[in-house]
Amino acid sequence: MKKLLIALVVLVIVAVAAGFGVVYLSRHEATVPIEQTYGPDPTLAEPSPEWLPSVNVAEATPWPEGTMPTAGQGMAVNEFAAGLDHPRWLHVLPNGDVLVAESNAPPKPDQGFSFRGFFTDLFQSQAGAETKSANRISLLRDQDGDGVAETKTAFLSGLNSPFGMMLLDGKIYVANADAIVGFPYQDGATEITAPAEKIVDLPAGRNHHWTKDVIASQDGTKLYVTVGSNSNIGENGMDEEEGRAAVHEFDLATRQMRLFASGLRNPNGLSWQPDSSELWVVVNERDEIGSDLVPDYMTSVQDGGFYGWPYSWYGQHVDERVDPQNPQLVASALKPDYALGPHTASLGLTFNTGDLFGPAMRNGAFVGQHGSWNRIPRSGYKVIFVPFANGEPSGPPQDILTGFLSGDDKALGRPVGVAIDGSGALLVADDVGNKVWRVVPSS
Repeated sequence: MKKLLIALVVLVIVAVAAGFGVVYLSRHEATVPIEQTYGPDPTLAEPSPEWLPSVNVAEATPWPEGTMPTAGQGMAVNEFAAGLDHPRWLHVLPNGDVLVAESNAPPKPDQGFSFRGFFTDLFQSQAGAETKSANRISLLRDQDGDGVAETKTAFLSGLNSPFGMMLLDGKIYVANADAIVGFPYQDGATEITAPAEKIVDLPAGRNHHWTKDVIASQDGTKLYVTVGSNSNIGENGMDEEEGRAAVHEFDLATRQMRLFASGLRNPNGLSWQPDSSELWVVVNERDEIGSDLVPDYMTSVQDGGFYGWPYSWYGQHVDERVDPQNPQLVASALKPDYALGPHTASLGLTFNTGDLFGPAMRNGAFVGQHGSWNRIPRSGYKVIFVPFANGEPSGPPQDILTGFLSGDDKALGRPVGVAIDGSGALLVADDVGNKVWRVVPSS
């Protein structure tokens, strides 16, 4: 019996070592300079299909005492709040209070063992992405206006992997992993104990992409909701993608929901562009065709628009791995407005509607790039600013917050949600560092 156990242990060790060997040998290094993969017309390399993604995980490690990210030229950063539990998303209330969703993926349904799943979970754990969800929204209050939150209270608890938040007509709407729920809100409240009102169910189940975002229409009559795909390229079957990889429109009066735009693999960061009044979103694109592809992007969202997933990428570039194909849909696929670099995991988007950063930055876009785990070399791990003019991107990106990777290549933090506070400063949720950072002009 003892010999059998020893043999089994040896087999497991050999299998794991072989798995790491396969992962290492499957790695594909980028050849296109990252700067060329941003903008309205990015350089698009030839696909290099991979059996496994090019794995290059930045191990998560805490910020050393007294350290923080590096602010861009003409900027300064300070710690707005600390001691949070995987803060993902932010929403600023009219009175200046800041809501932060402390959240992570919901438990996965049992799908049996697979080596692919085993290694994916292992690498995600190294990246700090496998922590248990706190299922809470906390309220941060900067009472004296010094740019630091003095108080933190549990505003809403017992949620289900909350992400997007919205205040509309005295009600807080929360996008859980499986539904939009609503709660009554009184101005200045620091806690809500009322039970949740279910507004509408959302696709759940496997929840390969679990984050759901929500925003109200500008006239307050509708909600727009994002739902990410349940796979990389539909490999779990398109039946599992019903209603996913999409932005939905929910009519508050009729309680009806309709598909607004589709083919968006993992959309987040719903925001209204101030000049054009168009709805914009950032999208995480597909994996496993090399470190150079496919650029994440931000785009205006057209009613009825189709953006390619899973059949094509960055417009009408057919993904040969997808079978069966859909030529008719591919022919209608819209090219995104602005590329944000491959595998940057761009998740956060907000437009600079304040005056604090000056006229040159007014109405431009701040983007939180969570950072790659599958690109060589790494990409993202920063917050950028994209200038806009007349409602459209008008120049190259500018680094606003960097330094999330340490000198020994550890991930000290990973930026996610971005928001403009009551003074016009930029707030950044850091889900690995468990902090919220605040960025202002330095002079």
